Amino acid sequence: MASAAEQLAANLNFSAFSKAGELKKRIWFTLGALLIYRLGTYIPLPGINPAALAEVFRQQSTGIIGLFNMFSGGAVGRMAIFALAIMPYISASIIVQLMTTVSPHLEALKKEGEQGRKIINQYTRYGTVLLAVVQAYGIAVGLEGQPNVVVDPGLFFRIATVITLTGGTMFLMWLGEQITARGIGNGISLIIFAGIVAELPAAIAGTLELSRQGALSTTIILAIAVMAIAVIAFIVYMERAQRRLLIQYPKRQVSQNRMTGGESSHLPLKLNTAGVIPPIFASSLLLLPTTIANFSAQGAGSGWLATITTHLAHGRPLYMLLYVALIVFFCFFYTAIVFNPNETADNLKKYGGFIPGIRPGERTAEYIDYVLTRITVVGAAYMALVCLLPEILISYAAVPFYFGGTSLLIVVSVTMDTVAQVQGHLYAAQYEGLIKKARLKGKRR
Repeated sequence: MASAAEQLAANLNFSAFSKAGELKKRIWFTLGALLIYRLGTYIPLPGINPAALAEVFRQQSTGIIGLFNMFSGGAVGRMAIFALAIMPYISASIIVQLMTTVSPHLEALKKEGEQGRKIINQYTRYGTVLLAVVQAYGIAVGLEGQPNVVVDPGLFFRIATVITLTGGTMFLMWLGEQITARGIGNGISLIIFAGIVAELPAAIAGTLELSRQGALSTTIILAIAVMAIAVIAFIVYMERAQRRLLIQYPKRQVSQNRMTGGESSHLPLKLNTAGVIPPIFASSLLLLPTTIANFSAQGAGSGWLATITTHLAHGRPLYMLLYVALIVFFCFFYTAIVFNPNETADNLKKYGGFIPGIRPGERTAEYIDYVLTRITVVGAAYMALVCLLPEILISYAAVPFYFGGTSLLIVVSVTMDTVAQVQGHLYAAQYEGLIKKARLKGKRR
């Protein structure tokens, strides 16, 4: 006989979706917020020469600027008011998480629950403003250093650029929080997701144009399509993979003839705990020398900087080796930040839970850390493989950034998370309908 959950899942259809009024409101709010974000990526900064900017961006698009342009949905290439996108907020969040592990004050706030989380979020917002101001000023100075890009360079242009770009980032941060609270999915992730997906048709059209011109053969185009489908299926499988540790709770006698407890549950450990942070950080660090060389007055013609950029070009053995090493490093580093085995073991001990065959407390923490380390090795290998194969295509077939492993990881992960939340709201709507029917039948009786 099917369980209640299985019966409920079997009854989910379009009629159930049409009856979920709260879910429809959340979806429309999310779509409206993302539409506002996309409109903002087409509003340019004041005082910019579009033709000169397009030429400079064409020369610099292979560096870190191209990566940031992907995350901003093309706003960097157009130098729009959302050119910084949400990246300062992500950087500030990571810095605050790092500080939480070394600062007793932040660690104490983290343990205070909701109130402590609000204070930590406020610190993150302050850090976002600071990083946005610094990055915006750097962009203003960099634009003034390019020929004919700025119509009227000077102090006024720098101040206007800093205010505009910082305000755009703060607005996107607020918009992401509103999507998380009143919409569907994680707002920050959906903003990055929308930027990548919005530029995807242009990337596909550019690839097909290269095929029409003869720069890419039909065989390579088919290989790209097959590889993209295979990589997406592989990402879905690995992102859903978990190592479940059996947790047992002891029986307790609550009365003379009654026993309670004795249940068992599972502690799920994700294979990829770090998410998409490792490839983003690794790509940024490796593309930084190329970008500095391109902005340098010497260019890539001579000097030690030219030698480094030559060896760190796409497809070179040194680039591939460092890329894999950085991904593996950040996988372990970020996993250690977001998951604390000692804290998990203490919580299990507090509520009477234990892993069969493992002593509660320190031994449990050591066992969880042992299992987490082993599955992180597999997760890091999976992350490196997914990101390395598209890099080879980017190098040898001139495929755009949007077919890279980082973009596929972000799109697939955000899609899975959003679909899971939609299913959760549908389940809640179904349960509410069943409860109302049960109450009506009870009143009639």
